[in-house]
Amino acid sequence: MNRYIAWLIALLTLVALIGCSSGNNGNEAAEPPPIETGTEAPSASAPPTESQANEPEPTNSASLPPAGETDEVSTMLSRMSLEEKIGQMIMIGVDGTSMDQTAERLIKDRHIGGVIFYKDNISTIGDAVKFVNDLKAANDKGAAPLLLGVDQEGGIINRMPADFEAIPDSRAVGKSNDASLAKELGGLLADELRVMGLNLNFAPVLDINSNPKNPVIGARSFGNNAEIVTKMGVAEMQGMQEAGMIAAVKHFPGHGDTSVDSHRDLPVVNKSLEELQKFEWVPFRSAIEGGADVVMAAHILFPRIDNEVPASLSKVIIGDELRGTLGYDGVVITDEMTMGAIADHYGIVNGSLKAILAGSDIVMVAHEYSNMQSVYDKLLKSAKDGTLSEQRIDESVRRILTLKLKYALSDAPTPIPTAADLPNSQIRDWKTRLSQAKGGQK
Repeated sequence: MNRYIAWLIALLTLVALIGCSSGNNGNEAAEPPPIETGTEAPSASAPPTESQANEPEPTNSASLPPAGETDEVSTMLSRMSLEEKIGQMIMIGVDGTSMDQTAERLIKDRHIGGVIFYKDNISTIGDAVKFVNDLKAANDKGAAPLLLGVDQEGGIINRMPADFEAIPDSRAVGKSNDASLAKELGGLLADELRVMGLNLNFAPVLDINSNPKNPVIGARSFGNNAEIVTKMGVAEMQGMQEAGMIAAVKHFPGHGDTSVDSHRDLPVVNKSLEELQKFEWVPFRSAIEGGADVVMAAHILFPRIDNEVPASLSKVIIGDELRGTLGYDGVVITDEMTMGAIADHYGIVNGSLKAILAGSDIVMVAHEYSNMQSVYDKLLKSAKDGTLSEQRIDESVRRILTLKLKYALSDAPTPIPTAADLPNSQIRDWKTRLSQAKGGQK
């Protein structure tokens, strides 16, 4: 049976079993120069890659599901090779505005499970959708459909072509103090991405803009207090989800009090666990309780909690606190691993392994194909030598497959949209109502 038909059968069966419940209870995204995950990361020497060697024969790591587990995710997991599992745990970036052979090989031979698009990958609507469709076609024998993500927040973080009506930044939305407008915005963002064939938005920002010297958050935040960020951020997240779009809340455990751009260097925040719990974590806790599907982990060092590695690499912060204290069992994705905070202090390859060992499910490696190949090779080698246990791998792949099934992801081609398919009139109407709102926020 071809993998695509098997995937559809798995999806239909799971929907019949669990319905369309929202949320998972019990991943830098991007900013414009110099503040976007989409900006070019600080230069770092690409680590030696093992990918130049001949591709190893696939390792059949299939095992029977644990006793009593007969759900479709377990069945799918049991049929996957170790190589396929490792690929699902990596999200890559691509070069240019059209498919190239290296990107195709990464998807076909290294089974990469997701791709992030940046502004320089999206020129015209037609070219962008063709690019998306070519990536999907390259995954025709993949174990699961691709995650296809982008940072589309509004304001300066805008990845859409000029054909789309501009959307204001989160600060402007926060000033309305109207959660219904934030929720409607989530639906509009979902409509934009769906037209482009994308299925994952790295938004909303749940950081509280508490530091006036912060070089990376600013107007990307809904405000400078936990109440407004929680109210508006969770509403936007749920608006996206209800419209069928995966939302990734960011940047846990909170990027609002930094004074260093993590694209360039490692931010250090000297707050205690108790201080984070009472302030920065408030929006994230509410988002998790409200059904967050994906959380992005930030590259920030909190020395009073873990003085060795930043949050994205920390078992204390991801494994003990996010997974344990906050009870989150959804997908965790790292911020971009070629950023200076990681590349210059921990190394892209070793940092990626640390992130997975700490409890993250997906590492984002979005710049330079050699980095992406080296990370894949490192994770595979670590799995084979026992550094990374297959049990730990299966935990992450199970979460990833569950997410993909929940949102009925598909590698079927997206039709090239026309002007009539764009949600521009709805956005203009929403902007009019936003400008008329009297929220009293400053």
